[in-house]
Amino acid sequence: MPPIDANSLPALPAPFWFVEFFKVLGFTLHMIPMNLWYAGLILAVVLGAFGCEQGRRWGSRLMLQMPILVAAGINFGIVPLLFLQVAYAKAFYPATILMAWFWIAVIGLLIPAYYGVYVYSFGLRGGPEAMTPLKRAAGWGSAVLFVGIGFLFVNGLSLTTNVGAWAEIWERHSVDGAATGTALNLADPTFWPRWLLMFGLALGTTAAWTAFDALWLAGREGEDYRRWALRFALTAAIAGAAWTTVVGAWYVFGTWDAAVREAMFAGPVSLLTWLTGAIPWLPAVLLVWLAWTKQLTRTTVAFVAGAQLASLAVNAISRQVVQNVELRRLIPAGVSAQKVVPDWGPMALFLIVFVVGVGVLAWMFAQLTKATPEASS
Repeated sequence: MPPIDANSLPALPAPFWFVEFFKVLGFTLHMIPMNLWYAGLILAVVLGAFGCEQGRRWGSRLMLQMPILVAAGINFGIVPLLFLQVAYAKAFYPATILMAWFWIAVIGLLIPAYYGVYVYSFGLRGGPEAMTPLKRAAGWGSAVLFVGIGFLFVNGLSLTTNVGAWAEIWERHSVDGAATGTALNLADPTFWPRWLLMFGLALGTTAAWTAFDALWLAGREGEDYRRWALRFALTAAIAGAAWTTVVGAWYVFGTWDAAVREAMFAGPVSLLTWLTGAIPWLPAVLLVWLAWTKQLTRTTVAFVAGAQLASLAVNAISRQVVQNVELRRLIPAGVSAQKVVPDWGPMALFLIVFVVGVGVLAWMFAQLTKATPEASS
């Protein structure tokens, strides 16, 4: 596709910094519950079927929380998707047209995945005798479907910046000049590490959530459960940090082209790049130190959760910078060079709705204190 002059693009309805800030903020908030679907859910159903007594208890707790977590993740996900379409339309829409059937399939996968979480959760609420094989299968199905949704999302977002492959993909997936919408971005070397990288981050979030839940939300659980949960959180945090480091190194040193590598290791941006690689270890190191010094308390575990949130935020910022660099192939002047004609009315309405929405979601998270299984199942 020929390069696009930034002046020929539709004007942005808000300053570019505003768009970038809420795109990154929304994605960071979305990643918290989304990580728990991605790694936590599958761990919950595995331990629910094959784990020890405390492992089954942990799986039951997370699955009872999952309906709220899924709802929160979907709502937070609207924000980055909205601003992606506002500022990156010339890249986002061609990519999603090329894979249109798979992109639309996300909705078809999300609906049964969401219902499956509820079915499994209702089975847990009824006690061990209510957890029928069908309800347990619904949980397994949801876990698989959420992994599939992640697979398709990473396809779409990686194809958005894989501008050089659009023409070849269109030629292979078109009839009489019309795109068939059957393409995937599997040949892109960045796709696989990006998809796998999210699992490492998800393990870290699951670890931080487990530790936070054990000391803040699990007031009705026994001390044996809390000790098990904190050991599990420690193991998951170390595994997640190691996974993220290995796959992140593959992504950075094995798939970035010269232009991206030069931009990301130049000047102050290089600090962001190295910080992105190092910060996933912060929650794991904190947990190890706190466990060794026997200082795992509600306050210190809150710091662990904050460290994981910081890790997700840094990753989101770094990912945004890389995306902007990659899209110079399409818009040489950079996406930030687009004209701005502020539309203050819709911007004010967005901010009001965003604040109200965050308040509602905070109330929903507060209800998680009630998500305690009556008995092991």
